[in-house]
Amino acid sequence: MMAISPPLLFMDRNLLARKQSARLDKHSDLGWKLFGKAPLRENAQKDSKRIQKEYEDKAGRPSKPPSPKQNVRKNLDFEPLSTTALILEDRPANLPAKPAEEAQKHRQQYEEMVVQAKKRELKEAQRRKKQLEERCRVEESIGNAVLTWNNEILPNWETMWCSRKVRDLWWQGIPPSVRGKVWSLAIGNELNITHELFDICLARAKERWRSLSTGGSEVENEDAGFSAADREASLELIKLDISRTFPNLCIFQQGGPYHDMLHSILGAYTCYRPDVGYVQGMSFIAAVLILNLDTADAFIAFSNLLNKPCQMAFFRVDHGLMLTYFAAFEVFFEENLPKLFAHFKKNNLTPDIYLIDWIFTLYSKSLPLDLACRIWDVFCRDGEEFLFRTALGILKLFEDILTKMDFIHMAQFLTRLPEDLPAEELFASIATIQMQSRNKKWAQVLTALQKDSREMEKGSPSLRH
Repeated sequence: MMAISPPLLFMDRNLLARKQSARLDKHSDLGWKLFGKAPLRENAQKDSKRIQKEYEDKAGRPSKPPSPKQNVRKNLDFEPLSTTALILEDRPANLPAKPAEEAQKHRQQYEEMVVQAKKRELKEAQRRKKQLEERCRVEESIGNAVLTWNNEILPNWETMWCSRKVRDLWWQGIPPSVRGKVWSLAIGNELNITHELFDICLARAKERWRSLSTGGSEVENEDAGFSAADREASLELIKLDISRTFPNLCIFQQGGPYHDMLHSILGAYTCYRPDVGYVQGMSFIAAVLILNLDTADAFIAFSNLLNKPCQMAFFRVDHGLMLTYFAAFEVFFEENLPKLFAHFKKNNLTPDIYLIDWIFTLYSKSLPLDLACRIWDVFCRDGEEFLFRTALGILKLFEDILTKMDFIHMAQFLTRLPEDLPAEELFASIATIQMQSRNKKWAQVLTALQKDSREMEKGSPSLRH
């Protein structure tokens, strides 16, 4: 075999390298073309100009020299930077220029977009301004109301609380800074509970907790008749319910700033009223009071509030009296909302399905907290009647929606009311509810129904169906 001299070998290698490079360039071009894009070559600018000139000659328009933007970007891949670029930018050099009509159309579209954007910005600015003005108006109104309550009403409570001026101011909502004081005065203290009595009840509750935690079984005298298992179950229920009280606020749960305060009030109440004990729903009532009162004052208001006839009937689960309240509610339901009342009857939706949760927690679980506090404001003034008037106000507010629902959807809706329920709309709806039926007010209707119930228990025929 002939040997190849080094110079010849060097030339063969160079020739082979050039052939391989040509093949790679060819494959590379094919690869780019698969993606619809070819790499720029030396004559790319010349090709693009020629293509553009041919297109313009064909369109009958003179060729236009490239703009400075095109000169800057002539060797860059075209990529629009914004909507503005898509409309106003000239096309890249390797594409045909826009026709005059298209360019004009794009300019008009851009101008329209700018006008619409300015309109939106103006509308948003007006909305923010209106919100700010409304906030300032509300803050000024609250400030004036605080002065009125502190300087005129509270110092002269006995003579002023039932006046027309105070009632109108009351309806608009009590300012948070004086709400606790007004609630305490309106609820009263018929039970004559003192701070010392609260301390005694709390000490007993703590002793009971210690006894149960160490497995003690001693029974205190005042708890005779109530088993240790019942007391322990009640205390365990308190722990469970505290963790579920206003969970979004994260202030009543374990480690929260009001956890121990809520636990103390509920525990002290089980010692103060062992015959009632703890019932689900009480934690929400106590929590609302804690947010507005000191611990001892909250306990006093809590105990007196639960001692009202309606609350005692529900928390002691007096079925007969609860049915009487439901019957009285239906009298005014039919009087105020006959169409919806008939729809509920047709679908067998009874008041207990939605009213129990509303009454047990005084709407504090069912409505936004700030709205629930406004309900409490008037409830403290008007008593149990306003709880049922509020229920009718809610039903009237959503009457059009409810009349189109079946049993399941109505029950779901009423047990989970909208979270963004507007306060002013609800109170406007409540204001239209008339708590009078056949010239009888709430208390008269309730008394008549209670009398009928007692006569039925005695075996007498019912006087009223």
